[in-house]
Amino acid sequence: MKLQRMNRRALALGAFAVSGALALTACGSDDTGNNSGGKSGAASAPASNIKCDDAKGQLLADGSSAQKNAIDAWVKAFSQACGVQINYKGQGSGAGVTAFTQGQVAFAGSDSALKPEEVDASKKICSGGQGIDLPMVGGPIAVAYNLDGVDNLVLDAGTIAKIFDGKISKWNDKAIQDLNKDAKLPDLKIQAFHRSDESGTTDNFTKYLKAATPENWAYSGGKAWQAKGGQSASGSSGVAQGVKSTNGAIGYMELSYAKDGLKTVALDTGAAAPVQASSDGATKAIADAKVVGTGQDLALKLNYNTKAEGAYPITLVTYEIVCDKGNKADTLPATKAFLRYIASTDGQSVLSQNNYAPIPDAIITKVRSTIEGLS
Repeated sequence: MKLQRMNRRALALGAFAVSGALALTACGSDDTGNNSGGKSGAASAPASNIKCDDAKGQLLADGSSAQKNAIDAWVKAFSQACGVQINYKGQGSGAGVTAFTQGQVAFAGSDSALKPEEVDASKKICSGGQGIDLPMVGGPIAVAYNLDGVDNLVLDAGTIAKIFDGKISKWNDKAIQDLNKDAKLPDLKIQAFHRSDESGTTDNFTKYLKAATPENWAYSGGKAWQAKGGQSASGSSGVAQGVKSTNGAIGYMELSYAKDGLKTVALDTGAAAPVQASSDGATKAIADAKVVGTGQDLALKLNYNTKAEGAYPITLVTYEIVCDKGNKADTLPATKAFLRYIASTDGQSVLSQNNYAPIPDAIITKVRSTIEGLS
């Protein structure tokens, strides 16, 4: 009988351990909206440094797929420390803003600041307040390619614009060859991949093209892709997979999605040397940004046409969008605790470890102050 009781106790403890592990793995979400425990190998801050305060329950969030890998790392650490489940769907900036203005999520991620009509819509769910933009994640938008036999490729803004507008259709086009004298470029059709969903990555990529080469990019821009032709895919992960599986392909995506088996273009900005997409290069570009939001809103205006040495201008900033006032009482403590953590020194250090760019000190200091005032 004593042995039977010991066996039953061991089985119960084993079941408890399994259920605990399952609870932790339910805290994150992948790029398709399915739950996961964060990207394998993602670096995160020690859970012991995270202040939970009164955080409890679960948070629903949606938005930018560009920051998805950073969110996964943050969620893993925060959930382990505080026991709060966070389901971030990562369905794109457009979907995130829509979910926020409809009151479906505690916060949203967007690679573009709120438009005036979106701010107006947010007032309906932010009782006595409105949605504000908190810059939290920086990152270069890499132009990744898959071309057998070509390991180093330099392109400039005009050439990139013509490729994605279908005006340069072969890899051995003279414009590409002139920028890559020593490369053996094949007589192969270019397969240019763009986002099929509304995306802040698209918005920032086309803002760069409009600013740096307006004579070659005549579209008005925005979250929806406007140029004709090319191949489309959903989310940053979808574009990355399309490029990876197609010889002759090229696409734009946040840098963390270009690290698994893809090569990235070095950008000729007019500086002394072409610039590779990197966290340091993105931070240098963001440091040149100006705060243009009013009140508690911290929307930034980036200088996409910078020629500073080492600055990589195809850069986006992902904002966490939240109500300045009128947040739901049941989710406010957890929302503030999570935002406080990701804006902290520990939280921001996670970014560079996962191929993102920390927000410069002068800006993130304002973000931290704003978070404390959320109500």
